[in-house]
Amino acid sequence: MTANTLEENQTEQESSIEEGSSLWHDAWCRLQKNKLAVAGLMVLSFMIIIALLTPWIAPYSYETQNLALLATPPSYEHWFGTDVYGRDLLTRIMYGGRISLMVGFLATAVALSIGVLWGTVAGYIGGKVDAVMMRTVDILYALPFMIFIILLMVVFGRSVILLFLAIGAVEWLTMARIVRGQVLTIRKLEFVEAAVSMGLSRWQIITRHLIPNILGPIIIYTSLTIPSVMLLEAFLSFLGLGIQPPMSSWGSLINDGVQDMEEHPWLLIFPGIALSVTLFSLNFVGDGLRDALDPKTSKD
Repeated sequence: MTANTLEENQTEQESSIEEGSSLWHDAWCRLQKNKLAVAGLMVLSFMIIIALLTPWIAPYSYETQNLALLATPPSYEHWFGTDVYGRDLLTRIMYGGRISLMVGFLATAVALSIGVLWGTVAGYIGGKVDAVMMRTVDILYALPFMIFIILLMVVFGRSVILLFLAIGAVEWLTMARIVRGQVLTIRKLEFVEAAVSMGLSRWQIITRHLIPNILGPIIIYTSLTIPSVMLLEAFLSFLGLGIQPPMSSWGSLINDGVQDMEEHPWLLIFPGIALSVTLFSLNFVGDGLRDALDPKTSKD
């Protein structure tokens, strides 16, 4: 057997070996097989694109009133009709989506930043530090945070920045508990002990080794936190404690629609559909990520 033949056989054997794939690649493949998750991701992407492009594609100004129209039903000129001040409802829903999605994502980012850092430090250091930090979380859980948010809105005024900061300050508690539980399961594994033996600091171990290895549960809970944050914002806006007019969110539009639902039902139907479709999409994506990143299904 010649050397060329040996090389050809070796090349064929190497090419026949199936290349390995990473956990994230496998998760992405499983996610693509979930039709509801893919549909939810497409709808959510469409909503985000519309929200980003609203200032350029909105047919009218969100604050311009036309008292000659008042509340008119859907028509060719106003696809979703107009509100009681003659403002185009489609435009206000598009701008309201910008606020609702921004509050949802930014408040979740605040909760993510606080919760991940708090839970990781408590779980890794352990001992008295862990006890004090988690008892703090237990005490904060017992506080009526809805009243706390309402007081913030009343004292400091209703602004978008204060709204997502206040909501994010509420939602981080569960994230901290989830992250702490994950850290407790991996802090004694070999790769962490190897990092300790190499002389890495606690902060380096937390940022380089612990947090990257618990990204799966973090991503899953984050995707499920966004819809709950949006619902909380909608509830606050429904109570009149959300965005100040003439700016609006989906929650404030629903609140306006409820007041005139018998005479002008489209004022409630269209904002309600926009909020419901987005929340369903977020939940489908969250469920799909949970199934895709579940280690128990990694061999399916």
